[in-house]
Amino acid sequence: MQTTFDMDKIVSLCKRRGFIFQSSEIYGGLASAWDYGPFGAELKRNVKNAWWKAVVQDREDMVGLDASILMHPMTWKASGHTDNFSDVLVDCKVCKKRFRADHVGDKCPNCGKKEFTEGRPFNLMLKTFLGAVEDENSVTYLRPETAQGIFVNFQNVLDSTHRRLPFGIAQIGKSFRNEITPGNYTFRTREFEQMEIEYFVRPENALPAYERWISERYQWYLDLGMRQENLRKREHAKDELAHYAAGCTDIEYNFPFGWSELEGIANRTDYDLKQHAKFSSKELMYQDNVTNEKLYPFVIEPSGGVDRATLAFIADAYHEEMVNEQTRVVMKFHPKLAPIKVAILPLLKKNDSIVALAKKIKSELQKEIVCVYDDSAAIGKLYRRQDEVGTIFCVTVDVQSLEDGQVTVRDRDTMKQERIGVDRLFEYLKERL
Repeated sequence: MQTTFDMDKIVSLCKRRGFIFQSSEIYGGLASAWDYGPFGAELKRNVKNAWWKAVVQDREDMVGLDASILMHPMTWKASGHTDNFSDVLVDCKVCKKRFRADHVGDKCPNCGKKEFTEGRPFNLMLKTFLGAVEDENSVTYLRPETAQGIFVNFQNVLDSTHRRLPFGIAQIGKSFRNEITPGNYTFRTREFEQMEIEYFVRPENALPAYERWISERYQWYLDLGMRQENLRKREHAKDELAHYAAGCTDIEYNFPFGWSELEGIANRTDYDLKQHAKFSSKELMYQDNVTNEKLYPFVIEPSGGVDRATLAFIADAYHEEMVNEQTRVVMKFHPKLAPIKVAILPLLKKNDSIVALAKKIKSELQKEIVCVYDDSAAIGKLYRRQDEVGTIFCVTVDVQSLEDGQVTVRDRDTMKQERIGVDRLFEYLKERL
């Protein structure tokens, strides 16, 4: 079994099987912008649903939020993004390419020369205008992170839910950054989706909460089938930390292009709430309704990328095996993540009775199980097609099914086949999913 491969195989499979397409491809595409196809949309939704269930629905100390992408410009002044959210860029004097200064080293990655301009800061926020007139008074930004939507709603959540420390607020949403060097497929893009938590604790409890969230978030990836040898934790050195952070640890995945960040868990201290209180002149302190003590809680922030997680789950699921002297490509997604759980396949598409039974089975199963019906090829090709999108079970209806009321169920990972009565097929599949 092959477990190492290059990104070209991932990109090819994702295009061929409808996971990910180049945005605006018919017009030549838009650099670093991607569309999720039928199976990719299901996979991405499953990743988000698994995260939401784990961090919100299965916990007593979490609530959810869905904040607006557009926010008052003062939000970004208070957070420091307006003044500080920038990369230092240099231009190669020879080939005229532009790079982040911390990415070029001693020589140009494009032409190999060593002649650069002086570094210049470049703000990463995407600017737009609100209203009929495009002037400085109508400038606003597409949010570069979802976190600030949580901080500015801190008091609203407290007033409406009456939560007591410790508690967290979670949200999933789009963010935008004018990245100068996007790349590595969907790993670094200008438009991306985040899964973020702001977990509020008493200052003296920040360190144990920080360590606990690191452990829990690492385990989440393992619970969804990611191989442990492809995961690691990396603590930031002091010179890497943001100005507001007392600590940060990344959960990294070993992509085909190398180890890169999936998710960061940061101790943001009380910086954000204090900043927004200062700039808005609004009360954002937490008040204990038993002791009447008032304080600014510290914030632990687990922040992960939906697109990065989805890409990592795709890479981790990709397997190649030799079967009957032919290469079988199979996506071994965890059952919670697999875009399609069951495929219903008629052995003979010209036999009306077989087709009718297959469609009836599909109609009954789809009420509770995500499934598809496919009669567009021979059974061997249909199996391979379902393997490549990670479908866990294939249910084949044949001539014998009309006689004995049984169908053949094929397991994706073992390829073993078993005859199961139609009357107990649903229970059989539910148990194994």
